Amino acid sequence: MNLIIETKSLKRVYTSKSGAEILALRGVDLAVREGSFVALKGRSGSGKTTLLNCLAGLDKPTSGTGTVLGREITQMSEAEATVWRREQIGLIFQSFGLLPTLSAYENIELLLRIKGDDFDTRHKRALTCLELVGLSKWKDHRPYEMSGGQQQRVAIARALANEAKLILADEPTGELDSKTTRELLTFFRELVDTHHITMLMVSHDPLVDTYVHEVLMLKDGEVV
Repeated sequence: MNLIIETKSLKRVYTSKSGAEILALRGVDLAVREGSFVALKGRSGSGKTTLLNCLAGLDKPTSGTGTVLGREITQMSEAEATVWRREQIGLIFQSFGLLPTLSAYENIELLLRIKGDDFDTRHKRALTCLELVGLSKWKDHRPYEMSGGQQQRVAIARALANEAKLILADEPTGELDSKTTRELLTFFRELVDTHHITMLMVSHDPLVDTYVHEVLMLKDGEVV
């Protein structure tokens, strides 16, 4: 069994302005198998987003260990984490995070340009990713010309652009209606099963449970 994510006693402690310690993560033990679709659930304030940010190298754990795609996340510098994240991980957010002045194609191509790919490589990859999410005909449209579901598919295509083996998603269906949510979850499951991608998704939506391989519950900063 290959583990894409493994954490042991992972803690994240913040210090408030008054000097009080806030335990966002109290010692998370987590194991996510390669090729699995996993939902991370829990009440607001349970530490879901904090854990996701730590796994993505956007935040640094205070103590414990965490291995993601073979890298120890607690040992990486901020610069190393930035390069690693850009090259190996796909991130999807609730708010889509698309640049409004750029077309669907340009939103994806820009990521590859930042990565340093040459024009032919990024052009071909951007078109391939748009085709993968069924938006080839919408490549020249800007976000405001698309539905919420279509915008999220562009965000997914962007997350896949660097050929990531791991996708971390934070409430990706939070702004979508039930019909679009079901369509998107079906697509996520097909993506995982067909392309052997591993996906960890933070969600509070009960619809998610029937599409994922596993549901993990986070309560008060711990997996229960």
